[in-house]
Amino acid sequence: MSSVAAQLENVVEKTRKLLDLCVSLQAENDMLKLELQALKVALDTSGNKNKQLEEQLKALAVARSLEEVEVDKAGINEKILDTKQKINDFVREIDKCIELLR
Repeated sequence: MSSVAAQLENVVEKTRKLLDLCVSLQAENDMLKLELQALKVALDTSGNKNKQLEEQLKALAVARSLEEVEVDKAGINEKILDTKQKINDFVREIDKCIELLR
């Protein structure tokens, strides 16, 4: 009879260890989920910052193209066409953003 009691005690002890392991793994899993969420937020933030910087770069390119206008008529016409093209690109991009917001 003591053999059965010893085996039962052994099973109970192993079950306790498994439950303790389960609790610690659940805690680790929760921490990893929080870390993943923080990393996703950081990624979204950096993506938004990247888009803002790209927009600033485009605006700077337009501003520089306006500053570099030469007195030469052919140069002026080329710069005007280039600027109009950039403005059209901006309008298309804005239209896409508006469409995505709907």
